[in-house]
Amino acid sequence: MSIQPRKERKKLFRAPLNQRKKVFHCLLAKELREKYGMRTLGVVKGDTVKIMRGQYKGTVDKVAKLDFKKLRLHVENVTVKKADGKLKPYPVHPSNVMIVKLNLTDPLRRKKLKEELPPAEEKEGEGTEEGVTEEKKEDKEESA
Repeated sequence: MSIQPRKERKKLFRAPLNQRKKVFHCLLAKELREKYGMRTLGVVKGDTVKIMRGQYKGTVDKVAKLDFKKLRLHVENVTVKKADGKLKPYPVHPSNVMIVKLNLTDPLRRKKLKEELPPAEEKEGEGTEEGVTEEKKEDKEESA
């Protein structure tokens, strides 16, 4: 590893696609961080993201395309007008977006997120003793 920025940039731009995929990790929204116990996650097509920097700051929409070659992603309805009047997707760097809603259609991604859950979250879904006592209290209130 070098400390010279030019060498690090060169390494990134010459990296194979499987290593470039690591660059596509984005911040998770606060609710998702607490739920899954992780700070960043790789962005995939279909995730809903919020743009945090640039002229489209604050825009929330789905990811339409990932461009691993150019290290950019395209968000739906984030376009720039060309000289001939046509709209072209505006490329956004993954470091400038935050994931606010996950696309969980991929079973491998769901499995990975399930493995990453903190222990307290896993117990809550399985019905802990606290959950059972709360249910009993609700039953008593309903019967009274």
